[in-house]
Amino acid sequence: MESRHKKRVLFRKYRSLYVILAVIVVYFLVFSYIPIVMGLIMSFQNFTIGNTIVNAEWVGIHNYAAIFTNADLLRPIKNTLLLSVFRLLWEFWPSILLAIFIFDLASRKFKRLAQTIVYIPNFFSWVVIYGFVFAFFSGNGFFNGLLTNLGFDKVDFLMKSEYFRSLLIGSQLWKGIGWGTILYFAALTTVDPDLYAQCKIDGAGPIRRTMAVTLPAMMPIILFNLILSLGNILNNDFEQVLLFYNSAVYDVGDIIDTWVYRVGIGQLQYSTGAAMGILKSFVGFILIVGANAISRKVSERGLW
Repeated sequence: MESRHKKRVLFRKYRSLYVILAVIVVYFLVFSYIPIVMGLIMSFQNFTIGNTIVNAEWVGIHNYAAIFTNADLLRPIKNTLLLSVFRLLWEFWPSILLAIFIFDLASRKFKRLAQTIVYIPNFFSWVVIYGFVFAFFSGNGFFNGLLTNLGFDKVDFLMKSEYFRSLLIGSQLWKGIGWGTILYFAALTTVDPDLYAQCKIDGAGPIRRTMAVTLPAMMPIILFNLILSLGNILNNDFEQVLLFYNSAVYDVGDIIDTWVYRVGIGQLQYSTGAAMGILKSFVGFILIVGANAISRKVSERGLW
């Protein structure tokens, strides 16, 4: 009885937190876990318009077999892997460097101003970002105006396959680099300022202080982000690619997500699209578990 009474007292004391937690749980159930279960069931069915999860025809692994035997999928898979690897190489470490540079600023006011400025692009939608890119890199854009004034021929960057991935990665980097520093700043706020003072007394310069104090403090977050990035290696920003690509860059712009959109929704092959989504999730799960295991073995740190 005493234990129950204590639990009731604690529940009344923290009921507002329990309400917030309940909202979060309901959100993930409705928008994450239930769709996963429905997608898994649908991937084993021949789901068409007019069907429901209950009465759709059960076809077993037919949809998965169709994916593995579809020669048209080779190009989207190749483009997805290349784009994901390039993003991992070029978008992972800039946020780390930017966080270090801003953290080392002497003026607190300028530091806060710099943080605010680099956060702003994250709140722009991809429609707005594409408008910026179009204004600068289209056939009549800013850079082509410069090329014309300098006596060079125009280059329609948005219609050239060799520039497509660079535009995607560059715009993604500009949009997300500032937002990616938030967790690193949170980690650096826990560093004891006396450690930097001791390093200065010992004669350590900025680079040495960064290597001895700053990076070790950031390492848990770096490993955390790296593991999640590896798990999302098959996921590219669908909205961004859908806005940027066109028939001229189809050979390098068509990725798994656009294939699923085109086949699953455009051609009404819902079950095939669901099967591909399940396969992507499974590969991502394997990569996260594997990366976490390697991280724990090498550095004794991981997500769990």
